[in-house]
Amino acid sequence: MLAFANDVAESIRQAKRGESAAVHTPEVIEGYKARGRPVGTHKADTKQAVTVRYSPDVLNAFKATGAGWQSRMNDALRDWLRTHSPV
Repeated sequence: MLAFANDVAESIRQAKRGESAAVHTPEVIEGYKARGRPVGTHKADTKQAVTVRYSPDVLNAFKATGAGWQSRMNDALRDWLRTHSPV
């Protein structure tokens, strides 16, 4: 959308100078690519943001494994649930 905004701003400057400004037809506007995920698409199993407190030793152990430690912690909890009841 930044390219579209820049083109519109340039068209306004051209019009103010008395020049023939570029015409933005629906076809031209449709050609601009929007950033992000296409409308209507999403992951089936999205994660939820929560606030949790962990012991420093547990947290430091996972952080020490490097980037992606949150996913590894999630996998460890999922693995624990396979053999234990959360109740």
